[in-house]
Amino acid sequence: MGHNSFGTAFTITTFGESHGEALGVIVDGVEPGFLVDQEALQREMDRRRPGSNPTGTERNEIDKLSILSGLYEGYTTGTPIAMILYSTNQRSTDYSHLKDVFRPGHADWTFEQKYGRRDIRGGGRSSGRETSARVAAGALAKQLLAKRGIRIQAGTVQVGSIKAQKRDWADCDPLLSCPDRESAQAMVSLIEEVRQQKDSIGGVIECRVQGLPVGLGEPVFGKLDALLSHAVMSIGAVKGIQFGDGFACASMRGSECNDQRTSEGFLSNHAGGILGGISSGQELVLQAAIKPTSSIGKPQLTVNKANETVTLEVQGRHDPCICGRAVVVVEAMVAITLLDLLYTAFGKA
Repeated sequence: MGHNSFGTAFTITTFGESHGEALGVIVDGVEPGFLVDQEALQREMDRRRPGSNPTGTERNEIDKLSILSGLYEGYTTGTPIAMILYSTNQRSTDYSHLKDVFRPGHADWTFEQKYGRRDIRGGGRSSGRETSARVAAGALAKQLLAKRGIRIQAGTVQVGSIKAQKRDWADCDPLLSCPDRESAQAMVSLIEEVRQQKDSIGGVIECRVQGLPVGLGEPVFGKLDALLSHAVMSIGAVKGIQFGDGFACASMRGSECNDQRTSEGFLSNHAGGILGGISSGQELVLQAAIKPTSSIGKPQLTVNKANETVTLEVQGRHDPCICGRAVVVVEAMVAITLLDLLYTAFGKA
């Protein structure tokens, strides 16, 4: 299975399976001499880890991050940084009944068709747990971006049909990182209702980047929004992405959609901080559509290896809504992409 690496000047390679002994990431291309805040790295891991959020799975992993190489006395050496997370709370027996059955909505069937075998324990490499390795790399990238005055913040702005009405990014709720605490309460109640029904629900995560310089991205195949789309869409739960006003632009007129500019700057930001595939220096704004978690306890039709129709009720510990824990994953992939582009455009000084 190829394509386990991402990036050019700042490269990450993730490894490990959901119910394997450990997951990890090798980060290559980091500038030397940078003092890494290792406690901040762990705080980022805690935002994503299973069991840390009551809106998510009941699987409880410590997700203690260990750095194996690339640091000396806390500073980067310029050599590959290897980070690893050992798994401690697997219950692989929860998946024994899936040996000959394919879960609806999962990669089970396509994995079997493509590779001839699959890891039934939580989905192996296709599990959302793989994103823990991305968060580790993204947490490092965010520190390197902060050194350059670039700040990334994401939050849940929709769960089901409930949408955030405010964008108070200085006062997000602790469970969904929603910038509207009143709407967040309704979102959490809906998630709990869905959990009791043995079902799941999707939502929308919004990510904002402040401090980007003008000029990131190339105007044809290297567009900034295209590269960010690749990164964010590589997250298994993401099924759609838009920048600025996105799909709403389809019903607007040019006079409404264009970001006019005076000598004092832009008058609007309908484009989300990207013009012609190049960063404009404005706040970058993107939204990612998160699908409902595929593993649910409701009876669903599927097939087994003999291609016989069967009814399946997925057992185990699963998120009724992945948004709360996916926020930091979106931030991570945005950070990794932006640092890679910054290194390419401006070097590592």
